[in-house]
Amino acid sequence: MAIDWKDYDPGIFYDELISSPGNSRKAARELCKRLRQLSDEELLERRDAAELAIIVMGITFTVYTEGGSIDRAWPFDIIPRIIPRREWEKTEAGLRQRVQALNMFIEDMYHDQRIIADGRFPRELIETSRNFRPECVGVEPPLNTWAHICGSDLIRGNDGKFYVLEDNLRVPSGVSYMLENRHVMKRVFPEVFEHQNILPVDDYPAQLFDMLASMSPRPMDYPVVAVLTPGIYNSAYFEHAYLAQQMGVELVEGRDLMVGEDECVYMRTIEGLTRVDVVYRRIDDWFLDPEEFNPDSVLGVPGLMRAWRAGNVGLANAPGAGVADDKLVYAYVPEMIRYYLDQDPVLDNVPTWVCIDDKEREHVLANLDKFVVKPANESGGYGMLMGPFASKKEREEFAGEIRKNPRNYIAQPLINLSTTPTIDGHGKVAPRHVDLRPFILSGDDIAVTTGGLTRVALKSGSYVVNSSQGGGSKDTWIVDTGKK
Repeated sequence: MAIDWKDYDPGIFYDELISSPGNSRKAARELCKRLRQLSDEELLERRDAAELAIIVMGITFTVYTEGGSIDRAWPFDIIPRIIPRREWEKTEAGLRQRVQALNMFIEDMYHDQRIIADGRFPRELIETSRNFRPECVGVEPPLNTWAHICGSDLIRGNDGKFYVLEDNLRVPSGVSYMLENRHVMKRVFPEVFEHQNILPVDDYPAQLFDMLASMSPRPMDYPVVAVLTPGIYNSAYFEHAYLAQQMGVELVEGRDLMVGEDECVYMRTIEGLTRVDVVYRRIDDWFLDPEEFNPDSVLGVPGLMRAWRAGNVGLANAPGAGVADDKLVYAYVPEMIRYYLDQDPVLDNVPTWVCIDDKEREHVLANLDKFVVKPANESGGYGMLMGPFASKKEREEFAGEIRKNPRNYIAQPLINLSTTPTIDGHGKVAPRHVDLRPFILSGDDIAVTTGGLTRVALKSGSYVVNSSQGGGSKDTWIVDTGKK
């Protein structure tokens, strides 16, 4: 029996594919028509083919447990998430605007701090920031760009609008899975790509290389670029190796690099030392250079900061960019856009209360059963309170943590994340909540991926989309509904 979309009902939630039971959205009509032609058995055969392709292609992610780390096959659902091109163009403009303002903010923080002097941003947030790096004060990176690669998390509410949930500016991950999701879908549903104008994503590695090359301190047609990884035990190692391979550049660990007396970076090779022009580092600031940060780090490169400050190597993302990767700073991004660009934000933030403010903190504490409370610098969904689903005891314990360290918390209302059809554990199609992480590259120009990584909560009713906590992913199609 084929999928009967009349039986598919997302209830109160905005659904990405279905406008009402039995009715697909315009951009999803072709897909829904073809899915309707498949029997349950044929649909599950396609799902099994996708799972086999993921195993054969070696697409994995790492989960850390008390007993160590485990590599698992990437969890993937074959029913894609679809966004109309016209709608995406507005979203893309909002992301460009946002990243431009964030880069201007970071530049300002390490120089004149005008936004603070003008009373538009609290000085206390910088003075208490875990990610502000005094070592970066006065540095002038190429093009005054600090966050070269940004992954902004978007959610869609019941009103159908996209909201920015957070910005990831230190070492954002997930783009390799966006690319591999598309490869898998082309294997599983080749016929759909023949009959729809689905915008491509496979030019990202070339765009990434061009952006990195633009940072080279030497005028060369093909500068030497390296991806710096913490090593095989890092949860994102698959992505580090994948991107290096796709760009045709070297994948290195800290021990493979050295800084010479001329304050240039060199790579150790079997033929001797080769100068490196640009390092795409996937290591946190704290471990990047033991001379200036954690002296016990064996992951980084001694002297790397000296070489960067001397202008002899490009680093992406720049050290110190994480000053804007803070959930309290996130609350002020709309104000940054108005201050630096003299524009209204194209994309809205989720309404946010900062607990460092006395009045806002008391409001949050009085309404913990209505809020999602997040720590300022954690990621992956760790350390937060889902107030509407928490017990009274859990809320009381969390209230104590907020009072103890109010600088560390923000609160947001629980947004009813949009849904999209997903094959559940019983082989049936059911609505599941999704978010979206597009990737934005900032160099000579600002480039936004056509779509991004859609993460899906595979458990019924769950809002947790992180793969480390049971979530999965989908291919994201930006569909031009005009004729090809």
